[in-house]
Amino acid sequence: MSVLQITGLSLTIAGRPVLRDVSLDIGAGEIVALTGESGSGKSMTAFSVMQLLPEGAAPSGHIELDEIDILQADEATLCSLRGQRMGMVFQEPMTALNPVQTIGAQVAEVIRLHSNATRGEAQQQMQEVLIRVGLTPDQVPPSRYPHELSGGQRQRVVIAMAVVMRPRLLIADEPTTALDVTTQAQILDLLQQLVTEDGMGLMIITHDLAVVSQLADRIVVMRHGEVVETGPAAQVLAHPQHPYTQMLREAAAHQVDLPQAEATEPLLVVDKAVRDYPAPARMFGRAAPKRAVDHVSFTLERGERLGLVGESGSGKSTLTRAILGLEPLQAGRIEIDGRNVADNDPTTRAKVQVVFQDPYGSFNPRHRVARLITEPFHLLPDAPTGAARSALVGEMLESVGLSATDADKYIHEFSGGQRQRIAIARALITRPDLILLDEAVSALDVSVRAQILDLLADLCRDSGLTYLFVSHDLAVVREVTDRVLVMKSGQIVEQGVTEQVFTVPDHPYTQALLAASPSLPEAVA
Repeated sequence: MSVLQITGLSLTIAGRPVLRDVSLDIGAGEIVALTGESGSGKSMTAFSVMQLLPEGAAPSGHIELDEIDILQADEATLCSLRGQRMGMVFQEPMTALNPVQTIGAQVAEVIRLHSNATRGEAQQQMQEVLIRVGLTPDQVPPSRYPHELSGGQRQRVVIAMAVVMRPRLLIADEPTTALDVTTQAQILDLLQQLVTEDGMGLMIITHDLAVVSQLADRIVVMRHGEVVETGPAAQVLAHPQHPYTQMLREAAAHQVDLPQAEATEPLLVVDKAVRDYPAPARMFGRAAPKRAVDHVSFTLERGERLGLVGESGSGKSTLTRAILGLEPLQAGRIEIDGRNVADNDPTTRAKVQVVFQDPYGSFNPRHRVARLITEPFHLLPDAPTGAARSALVGEMLESVGLSATDADKYIHEFSGGQRQRIAIARALITRPDLILLDEAVSALDVSVRAQILDLLADLCRDSGLTYLFVSHDLAVVREVTDRVLVMKSGQIVEQGVTEQVFTVPDHPYTQALLAASPSLPEAVA
């Protein structure tokens, strides 16, 4: 018997079609993956099930949860169903949690809202479910606040809130997109364990086909609000029938034609860099400072592409900020083209630019593209003006595959992939010697990711681009770097030629990262 049965679901928002005749079902103890690119209708299908739709939404068709027609239920019934019979795990746990409430209070609140449990009983059930999702009180006390937890721990709290009432259906919307590979593997194992133990149905929404192949029993491929292919996950991924599914499969396994590196001379030199953060004050004395970067040393040659991988909290981002001159060092030295970054010289700062993970969050939405990508000009004493500036903006936009006329648009008018191209154009406009790419493709669809990686390869071919590529996606790092550094607990534990490190890793930590990284099954012709 199906836990969830969707039949002929269509949805319009303000008269605009969003979903068209979507039909799928999920059985007890079954994991069904909804996959497709951004805008395909995956999340709106989930929000239709939860009835968390925006104003102006008009759904039609049938959505039955244990034979209860969701579309015909009143708000009181829906409030009872949400959290009790169906739970949802959102993509970004930090925005799904209340920052001013402890994690224990938030889980206990769900119990008290959906049962007659006393405060003491709710506290007991809260502690039991936190232990069940791997948050033991000796390591992560319920008295902690969300900002005191890591990304993986916050996701476990959200899962605890979603499953504490043992719902019949669990919906997980991109639950591992922002997580490193080992944390992702732990969360996927946890979800699979909960499905097995509780016999609930799981709808997981993801664009990561490797995750689908590892977790899902069946797959539903969506495009433009329609289901284009469905079937057993292993069968669909190994032998896709629909051209769109074939395109997704090819994009996920895309190989980048990276040109041969022509390293010439040291460009970035990191010598025994140390970065400490002060510990919070205590009533009696002060604890030892936390060491985020611990005597790190490496050299990046001009024309070389270097990868930096490691789990969350390994020190990657702190090291990146130190290279950018945004974090002071307690010891050691960082030089770019022979000049100390700590001197804060604008000429040195102009030699390095950065591409952030979230392009939309790194742009001012009130400004047009022309102004956004010329922001680095403040570092140049002789920055071009007037017609020369406009011509350079157009040249940069065209170099990343956009049009010069896009300079007059606002950032909200572009897709995620186009925004990332604009971010790359901004990084290139001062002709920097070095670009830092911080998780620059982790949030992109597989097809858009392939386009951005090909763009990087083209830029390397045309202008000898030098970059440091920071990512938790080992498959991407393998495609676009010549050498790789593996970072753990603030230290570089392994480094070398990328293919060699990934094929024959020496350090146990590198071996664990590779073992945790999901992979696609071989395609069948």
